[in-house]
Amino acid sequence: MNLEEKYTELLLNIGFKENEIQKNWLDLKKAYSNKSRHYHNLSHIKDMIASFETYRDKLQKPNEILFAIFYHDYIYKSSKKDNELKSAEYALSILPESISFDKQLVFDTICATQQHQHNAIEDTNWLIDFDLKILARDWEDYQIYFEQIRKEYRIYPDFLYKPGRAKALKHFLENEYIFQTEEFRSLYEEKARMNIEKEIAV
Repeated sequence: MNLEEKYTELLLNIGFKENEIQKNWLDLKKAYSNKSRHYHNLSHIKDMIASFETYRDKLQKPNEILFAIFYHDYIYKSSKKDNELKSAEYALSILPESISFDKQLVFDTICATQQHQHNAIEDTNWLIDFDLKILARDWEDYQIYFEQIRKEYRIYPDFLYKPGRAKALKHFLENEYIFQTEEFRSLYEEKARMNIEKEIAV
């Protein structure tokens, strides 16, 4: 799957002009290719889009959700707590005024990736689950994931990072469910919980 082609096709469908699309793609690629990004990069976007393609028929507004996938981590600084809000604001800022598009859904869905809590809008729940599917990978792949996250937070020494990471992981375990859709719960809930417990114990 070619990400640039997917992106171009989406923006043409939404109503962007061709000359705007190329510039926006280069900006997006540059943001996600920053050397500080070891996990929150284009590979993560590609993984989410693979899930999106699988469950596209379940979505009420697939264009909005795909657009939100592309932009949900556009701004990502490990020292900041408002990455999702800033990413959501940026995503809306590049949308042409004239298009018929649910901007509120895009904004709310990107913001929802901060807390990963159940949402009244099912499309948002699907995107949250696409974002968290990594938690249910085989252990070897899951290890690579949490090592990549550690590299993104390398400005913090272990004595600060480890308690913070453990707290975030325990938060997932304390929720009734990690995943927000029935489909993902039945497929991935058990595996994700096992991985998280194992990471905490490492």
